[in-house]
Amino acid sequence: MACAILLASCTSGRSPSPSPASSPGAASKRVITIASFDFPESEILAQIYAQALRAKGFPVEVLASVGPRELLQPALQRGLVDLVPEYQGSALAFLTLGRERGSSDVMATHRALEDALAPRGVIALAPAPAQDANAIVVTQEVAARYGLRSIGDLEAVAPRLTFGGTPECPHRDFCLLGLQRTYGLSFGHFIPLDTGGPLTRQALEAHEIDVALLFSTDPSISEHRLVVLDDDRGLQPSENVTPVVRRATVERYGADFVAAVDGVSAALTTADLGSLDALVALEGGSPAAAATRWLRSKSLVGAG
Repeated sequence: MACAILLASCTSGRSPSPSPASSPGAASKRVITIASFDFPESEILAQIYAQALRAKGFPVEVLASVGPRELLQPALQRGLVDLVPEYQGSALAFLTLGRERGSSDVMATHRALEDALAPRGVIALAPAPAQDANAIVVTQEVAARYGLRSIGDLEAVAPRLTFGGTPECPHRDFCLLGLQRTYGLSFGHFIPLDTGGPLTRQALEAHEIDVALLFSTDPSISEHRLVVLDDDRGLQPSENVTPVVRRATVERYGADFVAAVDGVSAALTTADLGSLDALVALEGGSPAAAATRWLRSKSLVGAG
């Protein structure tokens, strides 16, 4: 695990630490390592929190696109990274091995996540208004052929269809595992692709798969006029963006650090996530540049 984290730091666009001149007291304090999952939106979020903290004088580095939750949560607990922008419903299900799945109640889900993290030496800071949940998506052609409006409509036809999504999907409570338990869906085939990214969308449009797992903020859904099936049995919980941080890091940097992180979260909306994703996916911007643009628009960093 340590080797994987170090490899990611060398190959995934680690941002340089600020110099002592630009970060008062940085020389005497350990650098805060912020890590992202292996998809663009998570990289954008890592950059947003990192740049905002640097603007407040905190020494920060970014490990971009490290990997899935199976890698990042243990790394956080062991002190290999300090902060991960999480999605609270999925994080809760992962940490409790599916015993607690959260709900649409944002604060109830957040309290449950706090309880799950506490024995691990990790703290869940305030959730952002922004949410990004799993979306079960089909093309308009497939929706019309089978009369699909909701996920429940898939039950009769799923054995004839091919599902595509993240490689971890068969074992995730809010992907194939949850679709089977909540909706009784058993697809004919599963093809492992990327994490809600262009490979999955391309496979859907090329008819290599029939049903796809994308993210609800993905701008390509509206861009390509894909159909999001209604989660009519409430499988997906609240998935508010929630920074999870090592307790030791919070104790080291104190109230100013927490206030800086919470200030970013408070300003982040679901519409913002969609716009940020579009800047990267549709306009070819970098996660770092998209983060800077958003932070300036919210006056969270200066124009310099």
